[in-house]
Formats: sequence, C-alpha cells, structure tokens
Amino acid sequence: VALYKSVPTRLLSRAWGRLNQVELPTWLRKPVYSLYIWTFGVNMKEAAVEDLHHYRNLSEFFRRKLKPQARPVCCVHSVISPSDGKILNFGQVKNCEVEQVKGVTYSLESFLGPRISTEDLRFSEVPPGNSFQQQLVTKEGNELYHCVIYLAPGDYHCFHSPTDWRVSHRRHFPGSLMSVNPGVARWIKELFCHNERVVLTGDWKHGFFSLTAVGATNVGSIRIYFDQDLHTNSPRYSKGSYNDFSFISNNNKEGIPMRKGEHLGEFNLGSTIVLIFEAPKDFKFHLKAGQKIRFGEALGSL
Repeated sequence: VALYKSVPTRLLSRAWGRLNQVELPTWLRKPVYSLYIWTFGVNMKEAAVEDLHHYRNLSEFFRRKLKPQARPVCCVHSVISPSDGKILNFGQVKNCEVEQVKGVTYSLESFLGPRISTEDLRFSEVPPGNSFQQQLVTKEGNELYHCVIYLAPGDYHCFHSPTDWRVSHRRHFPGSLMSVNPGVARWIKELFCHNERVVLTGDWKHGFFSLTAVGATNVGSIRIYFDQDLHTNSPRYSKGSYNDFSFISNNNKEGIPMRKGEHLGEFNLGSTIVLIFEAPKDFKFHLKAGQKIRFGEALGSL
C-alpha cells in the first residue's frame, strides 16, 4: 500500500489529461475509439452523436452526451441515480463511519471535513456535544443515509442532480488520485478520504443533502457546471488542505436550486459519486450491492 501511495498519480493524471486533448487525425479516430468501445463495452447507440469521426480527441469522446430519450428520469421515487455505474454500498450511516466497500470503512468527518457554518446551510443549531453524524441530522426522528456509485471507464461520464435540492456550499479537497476500482478500494482504508474530491452540500425537503464527486487515477478533472471557480488537479497543494466556497450571498439567499435529473457536472474518465443525506426512518433503498444502475433509475424513496 505504501509503495502504491508513493506513485505520482497526480502527475500521471495531468499527463493523461493532456494526451486526451490532443486532436487525432480523422483517419485515426475510428480505430482508436473502436478499440476503447470494444475494451470497455461502450454502447454507442445511446450517444447523441454516433459518428466516431465527430469526436476530435479522447476527452470529447469520454464526455459524450446521450440521446435525450436514452435515460428517462424516474418521477415516482424521490432519489434517483445521479450517474451510470455500479452500486458499491448503501444504507444507514452508523457510528460516524461509512463503508466504501463491504467491510472497509472511512470516517464521515474526514470525508466531508469540518461542519459548515449554520449561516450557509440554514440549519438549526445543534448542541456541540453531539457527534459529527448527529450534527448533520437536522430533524428529530431522521437518519443519515449513504450510497456509493462507481463509474467504470466505459460508463457515461456526466452526472446529474439526484433529487430536488438547493446547493449551498462547495468544499474542494486536493489530494491523491489513486484508483477507486472496487478491487483497490478493498485494500486501502479511507481511500475516498485520500483522493481529490469535490463535496457539494445543501438541503432538500427532508434536511441535509450532499453529493461528492471523488477523483481517481486519470480523473483529475472534475467539473461542476455552475461553479466556474473550481479548478481540480493543480500541480501544487498542501496535504490535508481544502478550500470552501459558499453559494449563499447577499444577492442570492437560496443557493443553487437543482431539479431532479438536471445536468450537474462531469468526470474526464470515470470515478465515484458518494451521496450522504438525511431522510426519515422509513426511507428505503431499492438496490442490491454490486448491481449496475443507470442515471435516472430509482435509488430509493419514502
């Protein structure tokens, strides 16, 4: 593990990012993309543009858009999958620990960072003696839930809003860019806390809601469409540091309203989305660990 952690994954990811942006000659595009499609099982019939010659470089191909009808958004259930991927884990958060894969956990506070000011999130004051997990739960009788979705290289790389909510705050953690493949996640504890990530927090009708985009090897680029100030995988960073940005201001008291299914952001290759949110005790997930899921399909509801 120590040897793997010493690999310069950030530098390699920046080099890979530059390579991805090199424009390919028209004659080379089809064979290169066809090899990728065959290797990772990409379904190009869902792509808005199926012609491989249209994509000037690998980056454009990775971030290809889908046909509007390819991913119908479930209107019955309150929380949908924000992306295509594989369900690694889900359930209630217990003892301030979250599972990244079965049996391997990480600290909720290390992952999200210190609690954000109540002015940003407009949450009620919580007694300081409560645990970090209890401080996030704003309504009596509610529980904290989590869901982890792994995006493989062949998946659709955009992610969307999983519910109707308001984004109040962004916290960016620069960090490592180790692989988040489930095989690697089994043997590196707190992997998601080591890796670069962008934590969006806010509230939905049941209280606290957060969506975190976790970077990985060759996925230094995390883009949030409404956040032009966000720059990921910079050459220099201080270990353990993070930077905050509030979407609440004198001119905007509501933050960024997001509708269920609305475009939220994108990765440059494939990575992981972690949802951590508050809901009443009768919230039920409609999932099985290890199952494949597509953007727009139900995660759970009341």
